[in-house]
Amino acid sequence: MKKIISVKDVEALLRQGKSTEAITVDAILTPSARDLLKSSEFGKAASARTATGASHSSGSISANSSQSDLDSFFHTEEMESLKEQICDVGRRMWQRAYVDGNGGNIAIRVADDLALCTPTLVSKGFMKPSDLCMVDLDGNQKAGKKKRTSEILMHLEIMKRQPKAKATAHCHPPHATAYAVAGVEPPTCMIPEIEVFIGKVPIAPYRTPGTPEMGKLVADLVDKHNTVLMGNHGAVSWSHLTVEDAYFKMEILEAYCRTIWVASQLGTPLKTMNPEQLKDLLNIKQTLGIPDPRFGLKECELCDNEEWRPGVMCAVPSKEEEASAPRDEHVESTVRAITDQVMAQLSTK
Repeated sequence: MKKIISVKDVEALLRQGKSTEAITVDAILTPSARDLLKSSEFGKAASARTATGASHSSGSISANSSQSDLDSFFHTEEMESLKEQICDVGRRMWQRAYVDGNGGNIAIRVADDLALCTPTLVSKGFMKPSDLCMVDLDGNQKAGKKKRTSEILMHLEIMKRQPKAKATAHCHPPHATAYAVAGVEPPTCMIPEIEVFIGKVPIAPYRTPGTPEMGKLVADLVDKHNTVLMGNHGAVSWSHLTVEDAYFKMEILEAYCRTIWVASQLGTPLKTMNPEQLKDLLNIKQTLGIPDPRFGLKECELCDNEEWRPGVMCAVPSKEEEASAPRDEHVESTVRAITDQVMAQLSTK
Protein backbone atom coordinates (compact mmCIF):
# COMPACT_ATOMS: atom_id res chain seq x y z
CA MET A 1 0.00 0.00 0.00
CA LYS A 2 1.35 3.43 -0.93
CA LYS A 3 2.20 5.95 1.76
CA ILE A 4 -0.21 8.92 2.16
CA ILE A 5 1.58 12.28 2.52
CA SER A 6 -0.57 14.90 4.28
CA VAL A 7 -0.07 18.65 4.49
CA LYS A 8 1.34 18.18 8.00
CA ASP A 9 3.97 15.82 6.61
CA VAL A 10 5.02 18.41 4.03
CA GLU A 11 5.13 21.15 6.69
CA ALA A 12 7.37 18.94 8.84
CA LEU A 13 9.75 18.35 5.92
CA LEU A 14 9.84 22.08 5.21
CA ARG A 15 10.71 22.85 8.83
CA GLN A 16 13.48 20.25 8.73
CA GLY A 17 14.87 21.72 5.53
CA LYS A 18 14.72 18.40 3.70
CA SER A 19 14.67 18.16 -0.09
CA THR A 20 11.89 16.83 -2.27
CA GLU A 21 13.69 13.52 -2.35
CA ALA A 22 12.32 13.00 1.16
CA ILE A 23 8.95 12.29 -0.48
CA THR A 24 9.13 8.88 -2.06
CA VAL A 25 8.20 8.38 -5.69
CA ASP A 26 5.37 5.98 -4.89
CA ALA A 27 3.75 8.20 -2.20
CA ILE A 28 0.27 9.71 -2.56
CA LEU A 29 -0.09 13.41 -1.78
CA THR A 30 -3.34 14.78 -0.37
CA PRO A 31 -4.68 17.80 -2.32
CA SER A 32 -3.59 20.27 0.38
CA ALA A 33 -0.14 18.72 0.56
CA ARG A 34 0.23 18.96 -3.19
CA ASP A 35 -0.85 22.63 -3.17
CA LEU A 36 1.63 23.46 -0.40
CA LEU A 37 4.39 21.65 -2.22
CA LYS A 38 3.72 23.60 -5.41
CA SER A 39 3.51 27.00 -3.67
CA SER A 40 6.57 26.67 -1.44
CA GLU A 41 10.27 27.11 -2.12
CA PHE A 42 10.31 23.37 -1.53
CA GLY A 43 8.20 22.90 -4.66
CA LYS A 44 10.14 25.48 -6.67
CA ALA A 45 13.33 23.59 -5.97
CA ALA A 46 11.70 20.43 -7.28
CA SER A 47 10.75 22.21 -10.50
CA ALA A 48 14.30 23.50 -10.90
CA ARG A 49 15.74 20.00 -10.51
CA THR A 50 13.31 18.67 -13.08
CA ALA A 51 14.37 21.41 -15.51
CA THR A 52 18.05 20.46 -15.13
CA GLY A 53 17.43 16.81 -15.78
CA ALA A 54 16.64 15.44 -12.34
CA SER A 55 13.44 13.40 -12.37
CA HIS A 56 10.91 13.23 -9.56
CA SER A 57 7.28 12.24 -9.51
CA SER A 58 4.74 11.82 -6.78
CA GLY A 59 1.33 10.24 -7.00
CA SER A 60 -1.97 11.88 -6.15
CA ILE A 61 -5.20 10.34 -4.95
CA SER A 62 -8.03 9.93 -7.45
CA ALA A 63 -11.20 7.95 -7.97
CA ASN A 64 -9.11 5.40 -9.88
CA SER A 65 -6.72 4.76 -6.97
CA SER A 66 -6.83 1.34 -5.34
CA GLN A 67 -9.43 0.75 -2.66
CA SER A 68 -6.73 0.39 -0.01
CA ASP A 69 -5.28 3.77 -1.00
CA LEU A 70 -8.73 5.36 -0.97
CA ASP A 71 -9.44 3.93 2.47
CA SER A 72 -6.10 5.21 3.80
CA PHE A 73 -6.75 8.65 2.32
CA PHE A 74 -10.28 8.70 3.79
CA HIS A 75 -8.80 8.32 7.30
CA THR A 76 -5.89 10.79 7.09
CA GLU A 77 -5.68 13.62 9.63
CA GLU A 78 -6.54 16.10 6.90
CA MET A 79 -9.74 14.25 5.99
CA GLU A 80 -10.71 13.82 9.64
CA SER A 81 -10.38 17.59 10.05
CA LEU A 82 -12.67 18.19 7.06
CA LYS A 83 -15.19 15.70 8.47
CA GLU A 84 -15.24 17.68 11.73
CA GLN A 85 -15.84 20.90 9.78
CA ILE A 86 -18.81 19.35 7.96
CA CYS A 87 -20.30 18.11 11.25
CA ASP A 88 -19.85 21.56 12.79
CA VAL A 89 -21.66 23.23 9.87
CA GLY A 90 -24.42 20.60 10.08
CA ARG A 91 -24.96 21.41 13.76
CA ARG A 92 -25.18 25.13 13.00
CA MET A 93 -27.79 24.49 10.30
CA TRP A 94 -29.86 22.38 12.68
CA GLN A 95 -29.58 24.83 15.59
CA ARG A 96 -30.80 27.69 13.38
CA ALA A 97 -33.70 25.57 12.06
CA TYR A 98 -32.35 25.69 8.51
CA VAL A 99 -32.95 21.92 8.32
CA ASP A 100 -35.52 19.59 9.79
CA GLY A 101 -35.64 15.82 10.05
CA ASN A 102 -32.86 14.47 7.84
CA GLY A 103 -32.90 17.45 5.48
CA GLY A 104 -29.93 19.33 4.06
CA ASN A 105 -26.58 18.13 2.76
CA ILE A 106 -22.97 19.33 2.58
CA ALA A 107 -19.97 18.44 0.41
CA ILE A 108 -16.27 19.33 0.08
CA ARG A 109 -14.10 18.63 -2.95
CA VAL A 110 -11.03 16.72 -1.66
CA ALA A 111 -9.39 15.82 -4.98
CA ASP A 112 -9.92 16.57 -8.66
CA ASP A 113 -12.53 13.81 -8.90
CA LEU A 114 -13.45 13.06 -5.28
CA ALA A 115 -15.73 14.73 -2.74
CA LEU A 116 -16.47 14.23 0.94
CA CYS A 117 -20.19 14.41 1.73
CA THR A 118 -22.92 13.90 4.31
CA PRO A 119 -24.83 10.60 4.56
CA THR A 120 -28.50 10.03 3.87
CA LEU A 121 -31.10 9.71 6.63
CA VAL A 122 -28.96 11.31 9.35
CA SER A 123 -29.93 14.55 11.14
CA LYS A 124 -27.39 17.29 10.51
CA GLY A 125 -27.65 18.21 14.18
CA PHE A 126 -26.32 14.85 15.37
CA MET A 127 -23.93 13.85 12.61
CA LYS A 128 -20.54 12.29 13.51
CA PRO A 129 -17.31 12.20 11.45
CA SER A 130 -17.68 8.43 11.16
CA ASP A 131 -21.01 8.94 9.36
CA LEU A 132 -19.49 10.75 6.37
CA CYS A 133 -18.89 9.35 2.90
CA MET A 134 -16.56 9.88 -0.06
CA VAL A 135 -17.77 9.76 -3.67
CA ASP A 136 -16.40 10.32 -7.14
CA LEU A 137 -17.83 13.07 -9.35
CA ASP A 138 -20.39 10.67 -10.81
CA GLY A 139 -21.79 9.94 -7.35
CA ASN A 140 -20.29 6.47 -6.93
CA GLN A 141 -19.43 5.86 -3.29
CA LYS A 142 -15.73 5.20 -2.69
CA ALA A 143 -15.51 5.17 1.11
CA GLY A 144 -17.67 5.41 4.22
CA LYS A 145 -19.88 2.98 6.10
CA LYS A 146 -23.16 4.85 5.61
CA LYS A 147 -24.82 5.54 2.27
CA ARG A 148 -24.11 8.93 0.74
CA THR A 149 -26.81 11.62 0.55
CA SER A 150 -29.35 11.13 -2.22
CA GLU A 151 -28.86 14.76 -3.30
CA ILE A 152 -25.10 14.53 -3.87
CA LEU A 153 -25.60 14.72 -7.66
CA MET A 154 -26.55 18.40 -7.33
CA HIS A 155 -23.37 19.18 -5.38
CA LEU A 156 -21.27 17.28 -7.92
CA GLU A 157 -22.88 19.06 -10.86
CA ILE A 158 -21.95 22.37 -9.23
CA MET A 159 -18.34 21.22 -8.76
CA LYS A 160 -18.10 19.99 -12.35
CA ARG A 161 -19.60 23.17 -13.78
CA GLN A 162 -17.78 25.58 -11.44
CA PRO A 163 -14.07 24.69 -11.05
CA LYS A 164 -13.70 27.24 -8.21
CA ALA A 165 -16.25 25.44 -6.04
CA LYS A 166 -14.39 23.83 -3.13
CA ALA A 167 -17.41 23.34 -0.87
CA THR A 168 -21.21 23.32 -1.19
CA ALA A 169 -24.07 23.57 1.30
CA HIS A 170 -27.78 22.92 0.85
CA CYS A 171 -30.53 23.55 3.40
CA HIS A 172 -34.03 24.99 3.84
CA PRO A 173 -33.81 28.35 5.66
CA PRO A 174 -37.49 29.30 6.16
CA HIS A 175 -37.62 32.90 4.90
CA ALA A 176 -35.36 32.23 1.92
CA THR A 177 -37.34 29.10 1.09
CA ALA A 178 -40.54 31.18 1.22
CA TYR A 179 -39.19 33.23 -1.69
CA ALA A 180 -38.42 29.98 -3.53
CA VAL A 181 -41.96 28.69 -2.94
CA ALA A 182 -43.50 32.00 -4.07
CA GLY A 183 -41.21 32.10 -7.10
CA VAL A 184 -40.01 35.58 -6.17
CA GLU A 185 -36.36 36.51 -6.50
CA PRO A 186 -35.17 38.59 -3.51
CA PRO A 187 -34.66 42.26 -4.46
CA THR A 188 -31.21 43.81 -4.74
CA CYS A 189 -29.55 47.08 -3.70
CA MET A 190 -30.83 47.08 -0.11
CA ILE A 191 -28.19 45.66 2.29
CA PRO A 192 -24.39 45.74 1.73
CA GLU A 193 -23.52 42.27 3.11
CA ILE A 194 -25.60 40.31 0.63
CA GLU A 195 -24.39 42.45 -2.27
CA VAL A 196 -20.70 41.80 -1.45
CA PHE A 197 -20.85 38.13 -0.49
CA ILE A 198 -23.75 36.88 -2.61
CA GLY A 199 -25.46 39.37 -4.94
CA LYS A 200 -28.50 38.57 -7.05
CA VAL A 201 -30.08 35.22 -6.08
CA PRO A 202 -31.78 33.41 -8.99
CA ILE A 203 -34.36 30.63 -8.70
CA ALA A 204 -33.81 27.25 -10.38
CA PRO A 205 -37.06 25.58 -11.52
CA TYR A 206 -38.33 22.72 -9.35
CA ARG A 207 -37.36 19.15 -10.14
CA THR A 208 -37.49 16.07 -7.94
CA PRO A 209 -34.68 16.30 -5.36
CA GLY A 210 -31.79 13.93 -6.02
CA THR A 211 -32.36 13.70 -9.77
CA PRO A 212 -29.76 14.66 -12.39
CA GLU A 213 -32.24 17.18 -13.80
CA MET A 214 -32.32 19.10 -10.51
CA GLY A 215 -28.53 19.20 -10.39
CA LYS A 216 -28.20 20.43 -13.95
CA LEU A 217 -30.75 23.23 -13.53
CA VAL A 218 -28.86 24.51 -10.48
CA ALA A 219 -25.48 24.05 -12.17
CA ASP A 220 -26.65 26.20 -15.10
CA LEU A 221 -26.64 29.18 -12.70
CA VAL A 222 -23.41 28.70 -10.72
CA ASP A 223 -21.09 30.26 -13.27
CA LYS A 224 -22.31 33.73 -12.26
CA HIS A 225 -24.00 33.06 -8.91
CA ASN A 226 -22.65 31.47 -5.73
CA THR A 227 -26.08 31.07 -4.13
CA VAL A 228 -29.22 29.71 -5.80
CA LEU A 229 -32.80 29.30 -4.61
CA MET A 230 -34.37 25.98 -5.63
CA GLY A 231 -38.02 26.31 -6.60
CA ASN A 232 -40.35 24.84 -3.93
CA HIS A 233 -37.36 23.36 -2.14
CA GLY A 234 -34.64 25.44 -0.47
CA ALA A 235 -31.27 27.00 -1.24
CA VAL A 236 -27.75 25.89 -2.16
CA SER A 237 -24.46 27.79 -2.11
CA TRP A 238 -20.86 27.16 -3.09
CA SER A 239 -17.60 28.63 -1.85
CA HIS A 240 -14.16 28.98 -3.36
CA LEU A 241 -12.72 28.96 0.17
CA THR A 242 -14.17 26.63 2.81
CA VAL A 243 -17.32 24.77 3.83
CA GLU A 244 -17.83 27.34 6.59
CA ASP A 245 -17.84 30.09 3.98
CA ALA A 246 -20.47 28.21 1.97
CA TYR A 247 -22.58 28.02 5.14
CA PHE A 248 -22.05 31.74 5.88
CA LYS A 249 -23.87 32.49 2.63
CA MET A 250 -26.92 30.69 4.01
CA GLU A 251 -26.89 32.87 7.13
CA ILE A 252 -26.55 36.00 5.02
CA LEU A 253 -29.34 34.95 2.63
CA GLU A 254 -31.76 33.99 5.41
CA ALA A 255 -31.13 37.15 7.44
CA TYR A 256 -31.64 39.24 4.30
CA CYS A 257 -34.88 37.54 3.25
CA ARG A 258 -36.26 37.84 6.77
CA THR A 259 -35.34 41.53 6.98
CA ILE A 260 -36.92 42.35 3.60
CA TRP A 261 -40.06 40.42 4.52
CA VAL A 262 -40.41 42.30 7.82
CA ALA A 263 -39.65 45.65 6.17
CA SER A 264 -42.31 45.03 3.50
CA GLN A 265 -44.95 44.93 6.27
CA LEU A 266 -44.22 48.47 7.48
CA GLY A 267 -46.49 50.14 4.94
CA THR A 268 -43.88 52.28 3.23
CA PRO A 269 -41.76 51.80 0.09
CA LEU A 270 -38.38 50.21 0.85
CA LYS A 271 -35.34 52.38 0.29
CA THR A 272 -32.59 51.16 -2.01
CA MET A 273 -28.98 52.12 -2.63
CA ASN A 274 -28.28 54.23 -5.67
CA PRO A 275 -26.26 52.73 -8.55
CA GLU A 276 -23.10 54.59 -7.53
CA GLN A 277 -23.26 53.10 -4.02
CA LEU A 278 -23.79 49.60 -5.42
CA LYS A 279 -20.88 50.06 -7.79
CA ASP A 280 -18.59 50.68 -4.80
CA LEU A 281 -19.72 47.37 -3.29
CA LEU A 282 -19.19 45.52 -6.58
CA ASN A 283 -15.63 46.85 -6.71
CA ILE A 284 -15.01 45.34 -3.26
CA LYS A 285 -16.61 42.10 -4.38
CA GLN A 286 -14.43 41.83 -7.44
CA THR A 287 -11.26 42.08 -5.33
CA LEU A 288 -12.53 39.12 -3.25
CA GLY A 289 -12.83 36.92 -6.34
CA ILE A 290 -16.60 36.42 -5.96
CA PRO A 291 -18.57 36.20 -9.24
CA ASP A 292 -21.42 38.57 -10.07
CA PRO A 293 -23.23 38.95 -13.41
CA ARG A 294 -23.46 42.72 -12.81
CA PHE A 295 -19.74 43.34 -13.26
CA GLY A 296 -19.35 45.72 -16.19
CA LEU A 297 -23.01 46.78 -16.37
CA LYS A 298 -23.96 50.43 -16.77
CA GLU A 299 -25.10 52.20 -13.61
CA CYS A 300 -28.66 52.41 -14.91
CA GLU A 301 -28.75 48.58 -15.16
CA LEU A 302 -27.44 47.75 -11.68
CA CYS A 303 -30.56 48.01 -9.51
CA ASP A 304 -33.37 46.35 -11.45
CA ASN A 305 -36.15 45.20 -9.10
CA GLU A 306 -39.09 45.58 -11.47
CA GLU A 307 -40.19 41.95 -11.09
CA TRP A 308 -39.99 41.93 -7.29
CA ARG A 309 -43.35 41.64 -5.50
CA PRO A 310 -43.07 42.35 -1.77
CA GLY A 311 -46.59 41.14 -1.04
CA VAL A 312 -49.50 42.99 0.54
CA MET A 313 -48.38 45.79 2.81
CA CYS A 314 -50.17 46.34 6.12
CA ALA A 315 -51.28 49.91 5.35
CA VAL A 316 -54.75 51.45 5.96
CA PRO A 317 -55.68 54.37 3.67
CA SER A 318 -55.96 57.72 5.46
CA LYS A 319 -59.28 59.62 5.69
CA GLU A 320 -57.91 62.21 3.26
CA GLU A 321 -57.16 59.43 0.73
CA GLU A 322 -60.66 58.01 1.17
CA ALA A 323 -62.22 61.45 0.74
CA SER A 324 -60.25 62.13 -2.42
CA ALA A 325 -61.00 58.72 -3.96
CA PRO A 326 -63.24 58.94 -7.08
CA ARG A 327 -66.85 57.89 -6.47
CA ASP A 328 -69.04 55.84 -8.82
CA GLU A 329 -72.51 57.46 -8.61
CA HIS A 330 -74.24 54.51 -10.31
CA VAL A 331 -72.84 52.03 -7.77
CA GLU A 332 -73.76 54.29 -4.86
CA SER A 333 -77.37 54.76 -6.07
CA THR A 334 -77.75 50.99 -6.51
CA VAL A 335 -76.48 50.37 -2.97
CA ARG A 336 -78.93 52.99 -1.59
CA ALA A 337 -81.88 51.43 -3.43
CA ILE A 338 -81.08 47.92 -2.16
CA THR A 339 -80.61 49.24 1.37
CA ASP A 340 -84.01 51.04 1.23
CA GLN A 341 -85.75 47.84 0.07
CA VAL A 342 -84.21 45.77 2.86
CA MET A 343 -85.13 48.33 5.51
CA ALA A 344 -88.75 48.55 4.17
CA GLN A 345 -89.19 44.77 4.38
CA LEU A 346 -87.84 44.70 7.91
CA SER A 347 -90.24 47.44 9.03
CA THR A 348 -93.32 45.46 7.86
CA LYS A 349 -92.43 42.43 10.02
